[in-house]
Amino acid sequence: MSQLTPEQEAELRPYEPYDRGPVRHEPRFRILRKLATPFIALGLLLWKAKFVFVAIFKFKIFTTSASMLVSVGAYALFWGWKFAVGLVLLLFVHELGHYLEARRQGLNVSAPMFIPFLGAAILLRENPQNAWREALVAFGGPIVGTLGAAVVWFVGEQQNSEFLLALAFTGFFLNLFNLLPVVPLDGGRIAAAIHPAIWLVGFVALVGLLFLAPNPLLIIIVVIVGFELYRRWQERGTPQAHAYYEIKPWQRVASAVGYFALAALLVLGMDASYVERDI
Repeated sequence: MSQLTPEQEAELRPYEPYDRGPVRHEPRFRILRKLATPFIALGLLLWKAKFVFVAIFKFKIFTTSASMLVSVGAYALFWGWKFAVGLVLLLFVHELGHYLEARRQGLNVSAPMFIPFLGAAILLRENPQNAWREALVAFGGPIVGTLGAAVVWFVGEQQNSEFLLALAFTGFFLNLFNLLPVVPLDGGRIAAAIHPAIWLVGFVALVGLLFLAPNPLLIIIVVIVGFELYRRWQERGTPQAHAYYEIKPWQRVASAVGYFALAALLVLGMDASYVERDI
């Protein structure tokens, strides 16, 4: 059998129209590099932005802002977005007063959280040393909140704006409502520094208000107050309770004077910002 020349072998080879020549194998490290490039870029982006994320979660900005937006949306369904924004800002100013006083005392406190139709709250991860210190934290909210409402009232008077006056009236009212002498409202925490027996008077008045003007929100408040009163009544004989309520006489007097003076100022604020409506 004669041996074929290379030219003859080429003529006998089947024709392959899609034959693109010999396959060139790309090194593995190049393939891995192409696959990893997007992930490396994403990692660099997150690394550059890490300080932003740390700030957001450290100061609870995202959580507070999200709950504020939810509350604005809920209130806007009933009173429009402008009033909703103003109301949430006034609530924020109120809670800021609590927060600043708690931080001044060195307490571990959360950022304000907003709950639609129930207001807002801060979470104390440790209790104040005694009833006097808790009363100071409680005073912080309505004092700063009253100042915030007063600023809105002043601007409303200068601009002759019924909208701002109505917003200020709402701010004064909410701070006054918070002074009801029942726990866990601010007034109840202040009343603890005066005398815990005042809680019972406040609870009876709250139940009476429920019968005069029944509404679902007031029912929820009555239930919460009732459970909190029962819990504190059960703990009344413990050594911790005795130490907590054992404060100096001048602190009780100061709590009482501050409580009634602040309540009177809020009543005056409501009177000054009240807008009559023609029916």
